[in-house]
Amino acid sequence: MSTEPKVIVPELTLNNGVTIPQLGFGVFQVPPEETQRIVEDALAAGYRHIDTAAAYGNEAGVGAAIVASGIPREELFITTKLRNGEQGSAAAAFENSRRALGVDIVDLYLIHWPVPSQGLFVQAWNAMEKLYAKGAIRAIGVSNFLPANLETLLAGGSMTPAVNQIELHPTFQQEDVAAKSRSHGIEIEAYSPLGQGSDLSAETVRTLAQKHGATPAQVVLAWHLGRGTIVIPKSADSSRMRENLAAVTLTLSAEELAAVGSLEAGQRIGADPATAAFAQM
Repeated sequence: MSTEPKVIVPELTLNNGVTIPQLGFGVFQVPPEETQRIVEDALAAGYRHIDTAAAYGNEAGVGAAIVASGIPREELFITTKLRNGEQGSAAAAFENSRRALGVDIVDLYLIHWPVPSQGLFVQAWNAMEKLYAKGAIRAIGVSNFLPANLETLLAGGSMTPAVNQIELHPTFQQEDVAAKSRSHGIEIEAYSPLGQGSDLSAETVRTLAQKHGATPAQVVLAWHLGRGTIVIPKSADSSRMRENLAAVTLTLSAEELAAVGSLEAGQRIGADPATAAFAQM
């Protein structure tokens, strides 16, 4: 298969100096038995940043796709995440993820949810700091952390997270979380960046797509990129994968970015991190 990127994806430099492709490929809800094929397609399309999680059950498929692609490991950026139910045994959980992925080093490892009711995320963070110090992880971060969770983590740990991956799309922008994170030098990464498709029908988005000869998804992804956000869209369709990746070639003006930003409606799709307490096991 072809492994040459068709477009140049911009990179951001994290607070520890590690660079991350700003547009990646997410595999949330990709069935394990389909993961290898879909990730191989994504890599062939030009993606070099793959985002998975232990809770998705498809780390092994991602690892198999990496091997099958023949792409040198150093050209890829692989993210996985710690299950909620394993916050008290983060080191062992990490080893399981690393084994499933078939890699020696994970580029970015995240605490998937704070689960404040458990009171374990600082313990998990301290374990991740040790793995980072050993060189097993190139960068560590969090996901779904609210401002209060970040304060608790910063007070209890010695390192600042590199990334906070949160639900973020035009109709749910979490500006308070983004501002708090960025004030500490923590990059924002958007999951469900298209509102799971619901934000693509907005008149503003469709008008801009027509104006630029782009797809609505490309407009929303360009909005994320233009705001300096890392973004990980998902698609099982190879042509859609390529369309999404081509969003890096679309630049929206300040006025256009503001127009998409005006769609904020507080429409959360996923769970509320303040109360979410599922084990993911």
